Amino acid sequence: MKNVRCAPRSTGLRVSALTLAVAFAAVACGGNGGADSDGKPTIGVVALNLSNPFFGTLEKATEDAAKAKGWKVMKAEAKTPGDSATQVTAIENMIANKVKAIVVTPASATALNGVLQRAKDQGILVLAVNAPLSPESVADATFATDNVAAGKLIGQWAKASSPAKPRVAMLDFDLSDAPAADRHEGFLAGYGISKSALAGSALTKGTEDTGQQEMENLLSAHPDINVVYTINEPAARGAHTAIRNKGLSGKTVLVSVDGACSGVQDVKKGVIGATAMQFPDRMGEKAVEAVAAFLEDGTKPKGGVIDSGTALITDRPVEGLPSETSEWGLEHCWGPK
Repeated sequence: MKNVRCAPRSTGLRVSALTLAVAFAAVACGGNGGADSDGKPTIGVVALNLSNPFFGTLEKATEDAAKAKGWKVMKAEAKTPGDSATQVTAIENMIANKVKAIVVTPASATALNGVLQRAKDQGILVLAVNAPLSPESVADATFATDNVAAGKLIGQWAKASSPAKPRVAMLDFDLSDAPAADRHEGFLAGYGISKSALAGSALTKGTEDTGQQEMENLLSAHPDINVVYTINEPAARGAHTAIRNKGLSGKTVLVSVDGACSGVQDVKKGVIGATAMQFPDRMGEKAVEAVAAFLEDGTKPKGGVIDSGTALITDRPVEGLPSETSEWGLEHCWGPK
């Protein structure tokens, strides 16, 4: 969800704002044209909700890749999802400290536009990760999961794995969130079903509790549901509990998106039939490579959204659909195992 601007995650999707309290931590490095007296450049990394394993992995990969190149890193974190005010303040501080580039996980699609344009006007490279800004051109490039492709993968797998008389339901997140909407539309396209043909749908908060609650509600209204899409793996885990409590384990196809280690373990256990794995570390590493090219000769990336990759994880492969096993997934997943 990544659990979502980002979809909720065990995820990389953004979850709803939980509190107005915010925390800001920034460490300034340098101040002379983005470089200390030793000539090392400084880049800014503006993170979101590092207690979320997805975002923690993304930030660490970005910082580690930057430091491996000998750069200084000026960091800031908005601890509350949706907290754009902290991110704006952080970016203003980075502009004042003359960083060479800013890598931001945006808390909002639009709230950072003004301050990021000021950064670009100062010659600072601006890169978004995980979710695009609106318009996308506010950032020089965005490194993110192609969530439509992720949704299509699990939709295609679910279609091929469905029982003879499928009754499909969807457990979503707020569809104004771009990654959530993209996953939703991708699943519909991959499965080849219209919204009107769904047995039912519900909005979750991308959490295990809301996944279980909404699945219970759907099963009460539509007890013949036997194929379930979930926005992320925590929601899938909750849905599985509701399905099991109804005595429907082994009779319902359950799919999800994210690729957290806990989600891959659920694939291995048979809780989730298939999940689409994201790669937050690749997002950060690709962003740093783009910064390196810019620092070398001013080259900017091609712009738009650059896909950081997706892999279908399942232990029940279907013909004609490339996939990886849960064992492979556990070697490439993110978050606690």
